Amino acid sequence: MANIKSAKKRILVNRTKAERNKSIRSAVKTSIKKVEAAVAAKDKEAASAALKNAISTIDKAATKGVYHKNNAARKVSRLAKAVNTLN
Repeated sequence: MANIKSAKKRILVNRTKAERNKSIRSAVKTSIKKVEAAVAAKDKEAASAALKNAISTIDKAATKGVYHKNNAARKVSRLAKAVNTLN
């Protein structure tokens, strides 16, 4: 365990940030799974609605620094491509 006051604070701050990031990552994964489930069910309307929500969630995560912007763009691109393959 740390003895220096600033080191103790860093531990607390890092723990808080890790919990926040974990929550945001979980929300992103859930929204991605909803899109993939709608695509698997071949439900175009549900897939596009879920995609809109997923894009919003992913962009917010990238803005907050949880994901790198290229990683977020890649996730959005893959989901959009999957939804666009439905006819």
